[in-house]
Amino acid sequence: MSIIPFDEEDDGEDVTANPLDLVEQIVVANEWAYDRSSESSLVVEIAGQWAEYRLFFSWRNELSVMQFCCAADVRVPPARRAAVQELLMLANEKLWIGHFGASFTDNLLTFRHATLLRGAASASVEQLEDLVDIALAEFDRFYPAFQFVVWGGKNAVDALSLAVLEPVGEA
Repeated sequence: MSIIPFDEEDDGEDVTANPLDLVEQIVVANEWAYDRSSESSLVVEIAGQWAEYRLFFSWRNELSVMQFCCAADVRVPPARRAAVQELLMLANEKLWIGHFGASFTDNLLTFRHATLLRGAASASVEQLEDLVDIALAEFDRFYPAFQFVVWGGKNAVDALSLAVLEPVGEA
């Protein structure tokens, strides 16, 4: 659906610059290990508070959308998968941006978010920095709860209450 009528002189091409070019500049400036295997994908390795994370950036020019995924290698035994899925659901209720997911075949817990850039010249440095900062902060915030469920045998509700403190009031 389009609110603005299509301009007949416009060739209809998307003019949004590939945001992965800017991501790559940020990665190089921070001296992070990375691999840019194509114009549409970039993988970065970065240390968080609790784990090493892999950041996956994918660009789809035809949709002007950048998919971002922050993943941690967490081996979830089959007997703990239902509890982890419940924890992911509870954690997602507390998020404003992005969501957690799991790929049990790849042993990955992920934080994902997509950024729509249609009509923008490109993503800004601030947007990209925020994207990474939010993913790392949320993963680090919930990582102890994941560990309580996977290795501590806790249920999702108990793990979340033990690992994530919600501040109330002012200091």
